[in-house]
Amino acid sequence: MSAVETKVKEVKPLLSKKNRALMVDPLSDNNPITIQVLGICSALAVTTQMKPTAVMAISVLAVLVFSNLIVSVLRNAIPSRIRIIVQLTVISVLVILVDQILQAFVYDISKQLSVFVGLIITNCIIMGRLEAFAMANKPGPSLLDALGNAAGYGWIILAVAFARELFGSGKLFGFQVIPDVFYEMGYVNNGLMLIPAGALFVIAIIIWIQRSINQKFEEA
Repeated sequence: MSAVETKVKEVKPLLSKKNRALMVDPLSDNNPITIQVLGICSALAVTTQMKPTAVMAISVLAVLVFSNLIVSVLRNAIPSRIRIIVQLTVISVLVILVDQILQAFVYDISKQLSVFVGLIITNCIIMGRLEAFAMANKPGPSLLDALGNAAGYGWIILAVAFARELFGSGKLFGFQVIPDVFYEMGYVNNGLMLIPAGALFVIAIIIWIQRSINQKFEEA
């Protein structure tokens, strides 16, 4: 068998329908925030600006990917009666590492995120993926599952932050994007976007659009 044929055979399982679903479904059909209604707290609390929201999304991605991989590798060695304790320990260690890295390299954003980095430990999305997927699957699929769910979580909170920062303060990533001439003509920033209720409205609009596009949810 040639080296090319061997590589093709290795790629096929990676691109199988099941593996693609692990990556794609959490982006829309099984989104952890809009469909599973998990991780709502951080979506309300840290999404007033794009920059800290992006850092939060990356932090959750790192914790979810590595915790899924570690628990998947150790799944056969973890006694069932202490599996939750082991999962929490793994997540806690990873969150502490992420928090220390943020404080070392992006201290200002770390201060903005405040306790919400630490609260990744109790993020339902992470615990849910460990318990529902990583404990029952090999590292490869667990990695794809983590990437898909982290991406699904990330794009939602970034979309919420985009709307809140743009309409709430006229900025994106801290840079003013709404021209001063608009304000001179009477435009006023929407203060609702700067409070958690604004995030709820944005998430509700995303859910409405999602359900309007996808007929699977019409009877839900």
